[in-house]
Amino acid sequence: MADDDNQPRRRGLGGEKKPTINDVARLAGVSKKTVSRVINQSPFVKADTREKINAIIAEIGFSPDPQARGLAFRRSFLIGLVYDNPNPQYVVNMQLGMLDAMRGSGYELVVHPCNRGNPTFLTDFRRFIERQKLWGVVLTPSVSEDDRVKIILDEIGCGYIRIASVPVDEPAHIIVSNDRVGGRAAARHLAELGHTTIGFISGPGTFRSSHERRGGFEEELKDRKLKLTDDYIMQGAYTFETGISCGAELLKRTPRPTAIFAANDEMAAGVLHAIRRANLRCPEDVSVIGFDDFQIASSVWPPLTTVRTPTREIGRMAAEKLIGHGGEEGEDHSREAASATSPALVVRDSTGPAPR
Repeated sequence: MADDDNQPRRRGLGGEKKPTINDVARLAGVSKKTVSRVINQSPFVKADTREKINAIIAEIGFSPDPQARGLAFRRSFLIGLVYDNPNPQYVVNMQLGMLDAMRGSGYELVVHPCNRGNPTFLTDFRRFIERQKLWGVVLTPSVSEDDRVKIILDEIGCGYIRIASVPVDEPAHIIVSNDRVGGRAAARHLAELGHTTIGFISGPGTFRSSHERRGGFEEELKDRKLKLTDDYIMQGAYTFETGISCGAELLKRTPRPTAIFAANDEMAAGVLHAIRRANLRCPEDVSVIGFDDFQIASSVWPPLTTVRTPTREIGRMAAEKLIGHGGEEGEDHSREAASATSPALVVRDSTGPAPR
């Protein structure tokens, strides 16, 4: 009688072939990687699939190779966070959010700071991914906005989620922060307070968020018949120091701006410092509004009105989305909806009616 092609042969007294992981995958109708995840006790495999695979393993007597299992474990349970953001609170909040999602999952976080302006940036990035044998990686702005990084990850076969202010990839690989919406909220708030002479401090030109926050701000002003003129626009670097220097320059303009929107809280805090140096008051003489709602926003005096971006929540969403892709290998994620968050205005004491 001929052997049943659907039944793997065991290596027994008759010298039959020992079952392999490929046999288990074929009989279960899943990929070899999914079988490997079940063997390594990954929690991100559907219960019915796990039960089916375990039943087949027991039935055919498959025994995984310990060395191969160890290699698979190391690759499957490391998630990277790659950033070049100059704001330390952003990085901390992002890590906390990712750790919220990873707690109890068996995954570990590996952090990689970098500098996109470094000539060895791409080489260093590839080396990091390959050396750590990452299962997946979360990319934050402005690294996430660099398509060369995506190409490297596709070549290596490493999963990834990109966090960006606008969609820059397929929905399955993106968390959208909608910074333009936040820019509009800032402009709306200042316009409703009666401000017409307004200064703006942008972030670095290499960050898409800088352009989106300014774009939304200008769009809302235009809708309200107001204009942001070139003389009242400064470019900062998302740092406290540039907030001081840019704020000082704006306060020298004639007429002096009655409000200043800084594109992140670090720079807005610097503007508050510049206002005090100029012997002016906030918000009586100059209102100030920031963006992000990091810890510094509620720590300075007066507490900052700002546009809240839920960075910790974004980190959690990114890690969950990345880990979720590990459940069923072969599932089609191309039609997933892009995950997104919406900024929200938080009004505190640094903004008030325009002085008469």
